[in-house]
Amino acid sequence: MFLEELEQEEKIAFFELAAMIARIDGKLSIYENSLLKKYQRETGLEDYQLKGLSIEDILKEFKSERSKYIVLTEIFQLIYSDGVFHDHESEFVHIIKTHFGFDSSEFGTFKDWVEKIKELSVTKREH
Repeated sequence: MFLEELEQEEKIAFFELAAMIARIDGKLSIYENSLLKKYQRETGLEDYQLKGLSIEDILKEFKSERSKYIVLTEIFQLIYSDGVFHDHESEFVHIIKTHFGFDSSEFGTFKDWVEKIKELSVTKREH
């Protein structure tokens, strides 16, 4: 949705992060795979080969508040795409939240907002 606003290095870091999170539970759902392909198109990284960057190397690329919010919005969309919020995904979100410096109340409000967006998109698909 907002990935085109990221700098090139941030786009690469985001795609590395998204691929890491999509595979965190050991399997890639069709929903997660579909979103990864959408992310590649949106970022212009259709031919990008994953490098397997570390979470630390990935997260240090996002410096502005706006890019951090964009990353979290898209990552939550990915996490909720299969309808399940796994423990491993929760741990990753905690790492991201801590690295980005979001406090718990700000993060909780943001998470609630993303969940509402997800509910709207599910309702839209059912009609």
